[in-house]
Amino acid sequence: MMGIGKGIARQSSTPRTVAFGWWALRALLLWAGLGLWLCSVLLLARDFPPDVPPPKPFMIPAPAIQVLPNGMQLVVVERHSLPLITLHFVIKAGAEFDPPQLPGTATLLNSLLTEGTLRRSSRQLAEAIDSMGGLVDNGVGWDSSYLSLSVLSDHSDLAFDLVSDMIEHTALEPAEIERQRKQTLSGLEVAHDDPAYLADTLFQELVFAGTPYSHPEDGTLDSVPQITVADLRSFHTHYYQPSNSILAVVGDITAVEVRALADRYFSSWKNAGPPATAPPAGAAPPAGSRVVAIDKPDAVQTEIRIGGTGVARNSPDYLALSVANEILGGPSENRLFKALRSRQGLTYGASSDLDCRRNLGAWVAKTFTRTPETLKSLHIASEQIKSLHDHEISNQELETAQAYLVGHLALEFEKSDDVASQVLEVIEEGLPLDYWNRYPEMIRALTKDEVSNAATRYFDPEHNIYVLVGNISEFNKDLKKFGPTRVIPLDQMDFGSPNLVRPAGKAGK
Repeated sequence: MMGIGKGIARQSSTPRTVAFGWWALRALLLWAGLGLWLCSVLLLARDFPPDVPPPKPFMIPAPAIQVLPNGMQLVVVERHSLPLITLHFVIKAGAEFDPPQLPGTATLLNSLLTEGTLRRSSRQLAEAIDSMGGLVDNGVGWDSSYLSLSVLSDHSDLAFDLVSDMIEHTALEPAEIERQRKQTLSGLEVAHDDPAYLADTLFQELVFAGTPYSHPEDGTLDSVPQITVADLRSFHTHYYQPSNSILAVVGDITAVEVRALADRYFSSWKNAGPPATAPPAGAAPPAGSRVVAIDKPDAVQTEIRIGGTGVARNSPDYLALSVANEILGGPSENRLFKALRSRQGLTYGASSDLDCRRNLGAWVAKTFTRTPETLKSLHIASEQIKSLHDHEISNQELETAQAYLVGHLALEFEKSDDVASQVLEVIEEGLPLDYWNRYPEMIRALTKDEVSNAATRYFDPEHNIYVLVGNISEFNKDLKKFGPTRVIPLDQMDFGSPNLVRPAGKAGK
């Protein structure tokens, strides 16, 4: 009987094993199907980001504005969340005001503000700032120059003392001037071999030709050595005046306290006379599409810039053009990146920018690629610009660009210095004081037609300026497809010359 039982047991185990294997196979196939479905969902999700709730309403306090008897403006934005204050001092004169033959004057003077005053040496300034844990920053834009100092609010008195000293009593010691001059020239030497710098500077020279905006703001290898102490003193006397200045104070301080400190440290500052005015901005001359290239034979890739004239910062078209630019090459909805990188693998980066100055503006698309792929990249980028010019944008593009600009706004006001800069921009450009509080509403109110019309008006393929820096001999013969072409050898390139070429007999860099 046991033998029979064992035989029966062996015979009956086979169907159960087969059944178990069948269910295991079905389960495996089910999980595989679910995996494939999940992968397809994830792939689709790359092009359709999840819905996010709208950002919280963004509000900044209205600035309190006062004017001292000497004409200096005071702008105060109170923020009492942290015991910090920032003094952001602006002189309403930047690189646009450089003497025609001396580009770089405004930048060189500004770099000397922290390098000693008539009362303190550069070391004493640095020690005073370090003693209170302060952060100092200074720089030059096209329409203004600035000096910024951030400290703990219990050091407010010393902060006002230091800023007034650096602005009013800049020493301009010959030794410090020469040290800064050498640093500037060293930087320009390095930049002269940087394809990205060369492309950006050449584009600026071309798009703003004939205006005070066309020269390199840091100067040139020829102009910087020619700037004298007298030139720097003259610039300081004409432009560094209280009636040409704005002091923005942001942080843990009241408007009453700011006024008392400003009276103490700036009331004795006198105007030397009416500030000199910059040359008329004029208008960049319109021209058909053209190509200007810098031949750098050792380059293995090509820097590409495509652009044209745009708008000033206070233009009624600024907001619509900002959305159009976001669609073309912004961080949120970037046609250039999708076409050049995602689909073709021609570059690691592609973007577009608006360069909006007080009187003029420009737009520029930027990318780079391997030398053999230059013409292909140039063609694809041009097609994306033409498509935005010729065709209406989609609802999704509009909504994505609007959401990014509105959602990103709060990041522009994270630090006190950011708040000061943004508030000063509104004041300098003559925009309404509630501009930034109304910005989300204004961006969301833009329609497809308004954005498409701005793109059609300014992204005009018939007037594109093409700038290339690379080994031009590899593709020179085909560049004429994009317009009349001019090639300048790198060793002959001269940003200080009207025709961009170093005069015969003049030594190179």
